[in-house]
Amino acid sequence: MYKQMRVVISLLAVSLLALVSTYAANSGDKVKAKGVIMERTADTITVKTADGPYTVVFNADTKIQHPLGLGARHKQMTPEVLIPGLRLKFEGVTDDQNRVAAKTIDYDEDDLSLAEVIQAGLHPTAEQQAKNMETYAANKKATDAEIEANKRGVAANQQEIEANKQRIASNEQGIQEVAQSTAKRFSELTDWTAKSQTDVHFDVGQYSISADNKRAIADLAQEALQTKGYVIEVKGYADSTGSLADNQVLSKQRAQAVVAYLLQDCGVPVKNIVAPGAMSETHPVASNETSSGRAENRRVELKLLVNKGLAEPGK
Repeated sequence: MYKQMRVVISLLAVSLLALVSTYAANSGDKVKAKGVIMERTADTITVKTADGPYTVVFNADTKIQHPLGLGARHKQMTPEVLIPGLRLKFEGVTDDQNRVAAKTIDYDEDDLSLAEVIQAGLHPTAEQQAKNMETYAANKKATDAEIEANKRGVAANQQEIEANKQRIASNEQGIQEVAQSTAKRFSELTDWTAKSQTDVHFDVGQYSISADNKRAIADLAQEALQTKGYVIEVKGYADSTGSLADNQVLSKQRAQAVVAYLLQDCGVPVKNIVAPGAMSETHPVASNETSSGRAENRRVELKLLVNKGLAEPGK
């Protein structure tokens, strides 16, 4: 009997130890995921991933970084880069509030540029919407005041009342037309048309910009800065010389060199530049079987795109 009790006590002790071990493992699980920032509040970001949203907390010990070149080096950044729309990867452990305390947050410079363009594009749209609402409210207030004045004159002159009713109906129709026109304008904000294009060409294996090409880029930038509602689309290409991986990197370097020139020397705001595209050796404009054809394919295409909803206000 004593021996059986010892066996039972031993089994209970093993079970209790297993439960404690399981709890300890679950209370600090490691998390590694990637996604897009949906919202930020102080030192907390909400990241949408394929497995659902995560609440990620960062502090002074969190490494916020992006890669430099093709090696393993990284550049440390401040939390200011963590803006809604940024794609990133994070690693950390869960805390007692089921949040992820981030140890590292990694992102790509191209993704940050795209997030900045998105954020910059949202502000003027929201600002214009607010102005439209203010105009509508002012018109409505004036119309309501006019209606009230007409009501006070009912007893004195019925004919004037009828005239006022017709005037009110006319005002309401005008307000409706303005509202419809405004709605149409905003519905066209995603409708772009190409106004002009410039191609920049490069030597074999190079991504430096020649003096002639700089002048061509500057001319397109000057035209853009005088245009309402524009963005500049930048795509880099390579010929078929070399490996596909090398051409992917080279086409990206060419596109980034052109973007840097637009920003630093031509004064084009970052919000008006579409994140550079690395197209490698795809979409050749000439045959890669000849030297002249390959020279045509070593290029960066710049397109000045104009938003129809802003460029054609009378439409």
